[in-house]
Amino acid sequence: MDFRRRLPAKSNFKEIVPKASDALPLPLYLTNTVFLSLFFATVYFLLSRWREKIRNSTPLHVVDLSEISALFAFVASFIYLLGFCGIDLIFRSSSDDDVWGSDEDLQKIGIPCDQSLGCEVLKPRESDLDSAEDEEIVKSVIDGIISSYSLETKLGDCKRAAAIRREAVQRITGKSLTGLPLDGFDYNSILGQCCEMPIGYVQIPVGIAGPLLLDGIEYSVPMATTEGCLVASTNRGCKAIHLSGGAFSVIMKDAMTRAPIVRFPSARRAALVMFYLQDPANFKRLSLMFSKTSRFAKLLSITCKIAGKNLYPRFSCSTGDAMGMNMVSKGVENVLDFLKTEFPDMDVIGISGNYCADKKASAVNWIEGRGKYVVCEAFINGEIVKNVLKTSVEALVELNMLKNLAGSAMAGSLGGFNAHASNIVSAVFIATGQDPAQNVESSHCLTMIEAQGNDLHISVTMPCIEVGTVGGGTRLASQSACLNLLGVKGAIKDEPGSNARQLARIVAGSVLAGELSLMSAIASGQLVKSHMKYNRSSRDIGPSSQVNR
Repeated sequence: MDFRRRLPAKSNFKEIVPKASDALPLPLYLTNTVFLSLFFATVYFLLSRWREKIRNSTPLHVVDLSEISALFAFVASFIYLLGFCGIDLIFRSSSDDDVWGSDEDLQKIGIPCDQSLGCEVLKPRESDLDSAEDEEIVKSVIDGIISSYSLETKLGDCKRAAAIRREAVQRITGKSLTGLPLDGFDYNSILGQCCEMPIGYVQIPVGIAGPLLLDGIEYSVPMATTEGCLVASTNRGCKAIHLSGGAFSVIMKDAMTRAPIVRFPSARRAALVMFYLQDPANFKRLSLMFSKTSRFAKLLSITCKIAGKNLYPRFSCSTGDAMGMNMVSKGVENVLDFLKTEFPDMDVIGISGNYCADKKASAVNWIEGRGKYVVCEAFINGEIVKNVLKTSVEALVELNMLKNLAGSAMAGSLGGFNAHASNIVSAVFIATGQDPAQNVESSHCLTMIEAQGNDLHISVTMPCIEVGTVGGGTRLASQSACLNLLGVKGAIKDEPGSNARQLARIVAGSVLAGELSLMSAIASGQLVKSHMKYNRSSRDIGPSSQVNR
């Protein structure tokens, strides 16, 4: 069917084409049932009557009132079923385009029209272009004369480049980007470091949980999320921790890793290089090679694995307040260049051999750690468990054992012995400009809950929190503001790495609060009820859908 809308003389667009499902004021499934039943019933009735007429030699054109009614019902149900299946029985005249507007007319006024689906956009789209020159550039991008990725370089104006690219994308795809904001963002701040070929930005609401009392300091924790209940739940956990005297954290290890893959003519040759890398007598020299391009990168250790004639050396190093992947990769390149002079037969296959392991759940990260290895704990008063968390110490201990420990073991989890650590890690990561993809290993978490007399002891052990307070997305205005709120923006020259380590502690403390609250909600049977109350909206549900819900 042609679902294009009539174009009136005025600017307001109005849909006047009825849908097949509008035939009866009933839910769609009931309307379909009625017309399907009516169709087959009338067909059966008419065939039976005509069979009797043939047997009795009665003319077929002689019909009574019941047969006339059945004919009308048959035609009506037949037309409904055709319309519902997408077959249009209305034949428009050759002047229909004057009434409805042709596809070309719709596109001229800014309404992209999909030939197969019909127009889906009812409002004229306003162009983001500022001049006729921009219009010519858009056409050049569409025709392939100018590359989309080179607009910033050619124009010298990142905002203008984004607007032109956005317009070209809309025309090429025939889809509107209305609703994706363009204005109000500093596109210069992402050039060459955060995002290529931008056409706008996505808005994610930021909520505040807290105050989180951690190591004697209160923090208001920013969380960027679109999941209802998450901030409220974490906030409840923060309240319970605060009323019980706060949480305490300790950093066990701070080391970012990179593991290249190199190949040798034989396994014996690979083993020789492995022994060379792990020999303490060579470490100082390798460390100097590693750190020659950065004053913050410091090599801590090298662990090697061999697979046949392939060698996987895992370099661990400190990176100051940066998350450090680029810093570590450059240091590893320095070492590989040096090794190439010592072992000319070494073939570097790749700077990453997945033994790092970056952005992947892995046993090596779970056991050895990557980034900041943090343990955070709190003692929760039994009365707080009862009055604030609405459950009991015994119920929480049992649930943790059967869910987070036994249940995760049954599922074969790798680093997933927790309730929802990734929820909190992702929200804090996005708010503070971390790499969201590193949520995979950063969410490795073991949640322990034990009874301490009438009180509760809860802890989270997180061996792979990968965060930084300089570089990457931390430079953007919104993310920088969230880091400033936490008091960890940028770097401290006298104590390199202290801000990044403090941010890791805050992430672990926030996870502790989130785990405490969610486990309490499950133990008390309030999880579904709270989500039904705070995480459902009827804003986008039409009247008929609400009836069917």
